[in-house]
Amino acid sequence: MKKPPAAPQARPAPMPPAPEAFADGIDDFLAYIELEKGLSRNTAKSYENDLRQAAHRLKALGAANWLKVTAKHLAGWLHWLSDEEFSESSQARKLAAVRMLFRHLVRQGRREDDPAALLSGPKFRRKLPQTLSPGEMDRLLAAPVGGDAYAVRDRAMLELFYSSGLRISELCGLTLQQVDLENGFVRVFGKGSKERVVPLGAKARDAVQAYLGSARPKLVKGRTGSELFLSERGKAISRKTLWVIVKNSARRAGLEKPVKPHLLRHSFATHLLGGGADLRAIQEMLGHASIGTTQIYTAVESSRLLDQHAKFHPRNKRGGK
Repeated sequence: MKKPPAAPQARPAPMPPAPEAFADGIDDFLAYIELEKGLSRNTAKSYENDLRQAAHRLKALGAANWLKVTAKHLAGWLHWLSDEEFSESSQARKLAAVRMLFRHLVRQGRREDDPAALLSGPKFRRKLPQTLSPGEMDRLLAAPVGGDAYAVRDRAMLELFYSSGLRISELCGLTLQQVDLENGFVRVFGKGSKERVVPLGAKARDAVQAYLGSARPKLVKGRTGSELFLSERGKAISRKTLWVIVKNSARRAGLEKPVKPHLLRHSFATHLLGGGADLRAIQEMLGHASIGTTQIYTAVESSRLLDQHAKFHPRNKRGGK
């Protein structure tokens, strides 16, 4: 007897527009972070949703607009976030958005004080990023088999992804002009449109060269531009398609852990560190603004060493001599 089809999951309702008295402040702030700070549209959209939600709650707490918000209002908003069981990381992100908005209002001279300055966010322990072992990575990279255009493309994408440690959006947005196979590097425009140069390993260069020679020409359509990795429609590969490619490759490779695209970036950094690379060099290749962000990988490497010691050292075994 066939099982009935699963009911489709309901999508979360879109965040309603901010109350009218708060809307202008949000629009002005979004224009500032996009035009002057150079943040991406996706980042701005995330801030917009968080600020809209905050505006609705602050209005319910008695604030007339952003200029009338007090530290007491913000404390009530933070308590509400906790009561609604938002994750600690979500609370921290929402608080960061509100803090940025109030700093902007102070810089503009629209407020003399910053009611968010003394607020403390949730205390949480940052989770260590998951990674693949070098052996697991080898299996993943070898998963796309065959000589058709899609297999050659997928091998090139995975090799370049792991070799360079790019962000997902950076990989999907690569153009032909950004890749220098002769000299072995890729030029990337990351967060805030900041440019960086990342080396490419020999295997990644060979895989991309093979793709450019035999596969990409077969994917080109009438309106194809300079995008490096093309979909079946001749357009730039999408984040969703990349996610599917990584997931299917992990399944073919027999990897038991859930493998998502960002895992290749984490593995890139962890394997470099384990091989003796300088932390500052890894920071530069990843495009991290702060060395503190990159230092999370030292904890990953330390955790791996502890696991290996606990597993294999004879003096860790109960009753061992």
